[in-house]
Amino acid sequence: MRLTSGFTRKEACTCGSSEKARWLSVSLSPLQYATTGCSLTLHHTEKPEHEDICEYRPYSCPCPGASCKWQGSLEAVMSHLMHAHKSITTLQGEDIVFLATDINLPGAVDWVMMQSCFGHHFMLVLEKQEKYEGHQQFFAIVLLIGTRKQAENFAYRLELNGNRRRLTWEATPRSIHDGVAAAILNSDCLVFDTAIAHLFADNGNLGINVTISTCCP
Repeated sequence: MRLTSGFTRKEACTCGSSEKARWLSVSLSPLQYATTGCSLTLHHTEKPEHEDICEYRPYSCPCPGASCKWQGSLEAVMSHLMHAHKSITTLQGEDIVFLATDINLPGAVDWVMMQSCFGHHFMLVLEKQEKYEGHQQFFAIVLLIGTRKQAENFAYRLELNGNRRRLTWEATPRSIHDGVAAAILNSDCLVFDTAIAHLFADNGNLGINVTISTCCP
């Protein structure tokens, strides 16, 4: 009798579990980017945080600034850049010189160049910001036209040379999914002020040696 009674209580508990399972099936739902490949199913309260960093969300135009509102697939990024941003120069090779001209231009300025090597495209960005009146800073960063996982397979080195001085920064490139603003916010880039820039500049032009290398698995 006790066993029978216990069995009866277990049956009641199972019914409760079934009801809970039905509730969970309602609360859990596919994510916004399921149609582009994301297979996760999360509670609705967890969706916004994941969707902000989801690898399957559309890619925005990686060019600095907010003027271009283009969004599309990763495969379409280079086509967009070549057609909508034709002024961007592309250099071939793993070791190139990124020449930023007229660095003394007033206000916020961006210099952008593409580097193609190892079967991938990298975006080189030098951004000048006025942090407060009279004090400007430069931020140099390399972005991979690819996913975060692909970016982990590479390393880059930025180097300023001149007047018996050298300034070097080495890091893993950021995916264009992260963007320039995130790198600057986290200080994950080469940062220097106007005084440093003038030490390495030649007639207002700043050459940055950029080297891309592959990382051993």
